[in-house]
Amino acid sequence: MRQIKLRSGEEYRDEIELELEPFELGGERYLPVPDKVPAELTITKASTGTVLELGFTARLHGPCYRCLGDAVLEVPISAREYQANNPEGEEELRTPYLTDDNLDLTAWSRDTVALALPDKILCRAECAGLCPTCGKNLNDEPHEHEDQQSDSRWSALEALREKL
Repeated sequence: MRQIKLRSGEEYRDEIELELEPFELGGERYLPVPDKVPAELTITKASTGTVLELGFTARLHGPCYRCLGDAVLEVPISAREYQANNPEGEEELRTPYLTDDNLDLTAWSRDTVALALPDKILCRAECAGLCPTCGKNLNDEPHEHEDQQSDSRWSALEALREKL
């Protein structure tokens, strides 16, 4: 950051190459493909501090949450951080990615991708998942099983459900 001399109101833009790390989400591993992506870094000097912006697109490959098949997810990233000139102990005025005038783009890109991910990564929106009885993929073989005989220990609850 010291190499970039900006006055208040000035902006610096640069095309950079980010190296993305694999993710572990919900016990599953997701790989960025390609692992090096083009990104745009913008640094704007304000009168009270510095605004840092990062934009890129991450493409992740890994298992589908429902059927465990291959899932590919493309995530557009647009992140912004702020570093005050004199933060004086205020956490909100300090970015964790800037230490001793060095910007940690690897950690920033990893965190922004993690925050942009959906709760469940699916191979497609209408994924049917796996059959809870036999474990077959319901996307490939849609089927239903006949009602199984319930456990006799639940008979009292079954009788109560029929009364209600």
